[in-house]
Amino acid sequence: MTTPNHYILTWQCPDNTGVLAKVSQSLFEHGAFITETSQYSDPYTETFFSRIAFDDRNLTVSANEFIEAVDELAKPLNMDYKLRNKTDVPNVVIAVSKDDHCLVSLLTKWKSGVLPINIVAVISNHQDCQPLAKWHGVPFHHLPITKDTKAEQEAEILSLMKECDADLLVLARYMQILSDDLCRQLAGRAINIHHSFLPSFKGARPYHQAHKRGVKVIGATAHYVTANLDEGPIIAQEVKPINHTFTIEQMVHMGHDLEATALSHAVRIHAEQRVCLNGDKTVILA
Repeated sequence: MTTPNHYILTWQCPDNTGVLAKVSQSLFEHGAFITETSQYSDPYTETFFSRIAFDDRNLTVSANEFIEAVDELAKPLNMDYKLRNKTDVPNVVIAVSKDDHCLVSLLTKWKSGVLPINIVAVISNHQDCQPLAKWHGVPFHHLPITKDTKAEQEAEILSLMKECDADLLVLARYMQILSDDLCRQLAGRAINIHHSFLPSFKGARPYHQAHKRGVKVIGATAHYVTANLDEGPIIAQEVKPINHTFTIEQMVHMGHDLEATALSHAVRIHAEQRVCLNGDKTVILA
């Protein structure tokens, strides 16, 4: 018995009566066997979002003919969509500086098969993480940066991503601010992680600032990169309560755990095509 191929179709369009029925009917007519579906209608943006997983066990047309049928369906619905074979996982480049806790989590989960991605390169403005990348068999690229060489270094990042056919850049505690131009070029294709405190503590030593103010919760936020620093559409968040007995060191260690967890989760659901951009927000199709 032939093992069926599995596909993922994620789409969004202006919300109108019958849009889901039209897409479902087209899938049915071409023999797509639906295995999973999720949808959301946003009353504020009047946009419909959907993710449909299916296999080709009963498909009546070739894969190319099916793609043509979806493309024809998309035009009158003004539908943006992404359709891919589930095994065609995205190629990912990871950027890191000195702290390796997020990189360790991503590499470990990738190697164990938890993350449906292909890590094709690790880049860094330092060399601290080179042994870790080498141990996992991932090419490491040392791209030092200064204020005067920022444009050239970012051009190297883009060139490397193109060379590796990378779909996503993950900033795993990469302690450099991307230029507005690079943010625009990687819109929706770059994910960052940062701590989450209330009140907000920006700049150096945020955990020391939080300890001084007696915060009662530690968190981490993974989001898409935009020109507005740490204000991109949120993908995933993790949080844990703390109290006055926590030392700065304990807060840092817990924060690192939360950062690694939130970033890995964000990368996974992005790779599974569960995240849809909705203006300044995201829709997560679980």
